[in-house]
Amino acid sequence: MIKEQITYNDFDKVDIRIGTVISVKKNERARKPSLVIEVDFGTELGIKQSSAQITHYYNEENLKGKQVIAVCNFPEKNIAGIVSQVLVLGAIDADGKVTLVHPSQNAENGLPIA
Repeated sequence: MIKEQITYNDFDKVDIRIGTVISVKKNERARKPSLVIEVDFGTELGIKQSSAQITHYYNEENLKGKQVIAVCNFPEKNIAGIVSQVLVLGAIDADGKVTLVHPSQNAENGLPIA
């Protein structure tokens, strides 16, 4: 389903940035399997936390050190006792499995996506 068309001004309000995952652990309190990740977004934004249902393809071994792309200006949200500060972006297939979106080459933490 294609969503409603938005304007460039709408898109310009979304702060999407590149960061590097620095820690990963299971969110033991979540109803659905989830990981708590800490992402370094550089000096301007610092380290932010997110709880994400990305356990089909990702774990501590293959996610730590990986660069990801996230929305950084949503309000904080409590997810099963974890304060989620950013929304890590991924493609969701018909079975609900998430493939994370990431840069094709390493980029500086905190760079905005335009």
